Amino acid sequence: VQLQASGGGLVQAGGSLRLSCAASGTIFNINVMGWYRQAPGKQRELVATITNGGAPNYADSVKGRFTISRDTAKNTATLQMNSLKPEDTAVYYCNADLYGNGHRNYWGQGTLVTVSS
Repeated sequence: VQLQASGGGLVQAGGSLRLSCAASGTIFNINVMGWYRQAPGKQRELVATITNGGAPNYADSVKGRFTISRDTAKNTATLQMNSLKPEDTAVYYCNADLYGNGHRNYWGQGTLVTVSS
């Protein structure tokens, strides 16, 4: 199983970016897909997750600004990020808890989001 993340980049404060994550390989069911981020010198933290039933969960710091969605048929998840702030600058990692060849948790390679002030 591989998770391919895309969509990072440089944006000014107040702008928007959309991150996408695609899971491929032997996948029978994805329980939860989500995004985490890690800023320089900080621990990795949860940004948003979404269950296979479509229930989202957000970090308080992004509520009202970020929206997570997923396409269960395509094994993809999207994070729409609006009203970006400099403190959103981080490497964003896609994550999936899924059943493939067994039950495992997978990470994507990370995509850099830089928000300039």
